[in-house]
Amino acid sequence: MTRNFDIDTDPPTPELLEVARKELRETPELREASIKELRSLLKEATDLHYKDDDDFLLIFLRPCHFYPESALKMMRRIAEFKKNYNNLLHNLMPEDEKRAFTEHNVVNVLANRDQKGRRVLLVNCGALWDPKQVSSEQLFRLFYLIHLIAQLEPETQINGAVVIMDFDGLSLKQVKALSPSFSKLLLTFIQEALPLRLKEVHIIKQPYIFKLVWALFTPFIKEKLNKRMFFHGGDMKKFHQYVSPDVLPKSYGGSLPEIDYSGKDWFPCVGKYVDHIGRYNECGFVAKTD
Repeated sequence: MTRNFDIDTDPPTPELLEVARKELRETPELREASIKELRSLLKEATDLHYKDDDDFLLIFLRPCHFYPESALKMMRRIAEFKKNYNNLLHNLMPEDEKRAFTEHNVVNVLANRDQKGRRVLLVNCGALWDPKQVSSEQLFRLFYLIHLIAQLEPETQINGAVVIMDFDGLSLKQVKALSPSFSKLLLTFIQEALPLRLKEVHIIKQPYIFKLVWALFTPFIKEKLNKRMFFHGGDMKKFHQYVSPDVLPKSYGGSLPEIDYSGKDWFPCVGKYVDHIGRYNECGFVAKTD
C-alpha cells in the first residue's frame, strides 16, 4: 500500500464545506465578513503581532465557529502561552528535534484519517517511550510541531483531530517523567492555546499504575476536555465505538496492517513547512522596547 506522508492543503471539497456550514456556521459570506472583522480587530490590538492574510486567519476562525472576537481571544491566549513557555518554544524548528522525531517512536500520525475524516495523532507514553532519550519537554515540542503542520490542512481545520494515548507497558520511569509541571504544560496548551478542533482523547492499554499519572492530570482538566476524554484499557470494542476498526491497525483491534512507519517517515513533511512554522513563531505579543 502506497502511503503519502504529507499533509493535504487542497481547498475544501463541496462535501467538506457542507460539514463546515453545519458545524462551524461557515458560508462564503460569513467567512469573508469574519476575516475582515478579525483583521480589523487585530489592527486595533496593538500589543499583538499576527499575520493577517486570509488563510492564516482561518486557522483561528474555524475552531471558533467564525466568531471574530472569540478568535482574537484565542490568539491572545496563544500569545500568553508562548510568552509563559518562551524557553521551550522560542524559534522552535523541526531540525531542533530531528533526533527525537527520527530515532524514537514516541509520536506518530496515522497515515489515514478516521471514519469522520479526522487526523489521528498517536502518542506512545508507555514502554516505547524512554524519558532518558526523549524528555517530557521534548515530547511536548514534538506534539507542538505536529500541530503547526496540521493547522495547514483545511480538512483538519473542519473535521478536527483525535489523539490516542497508548500507555501499554507504562512503568515508574515514565510516571516520574509525567510530572505536575508537564501535566500543566500539556493541558494548558490543549485547553487554552490549541487552534484546532480536538474532538476526542482516547487513553488505551493503561495499566493500574496509570492512576498515579491521572491523579496529576485531574486538577488541570476543565469540563469541556473532560467530556472528550475516554478510558478504554484493553477494551478495544469500546474504543471502536468512537474510532472505527476499519481505520485502525491490528494492534488496536483494527483491520489495517500493523503500523510499520513512525515519526521518521513524517519528519520530511514537517521540515517541508518551515516557512509556516517560522511565521507562527513570530506571532504573539509585540516585543516591548525600553
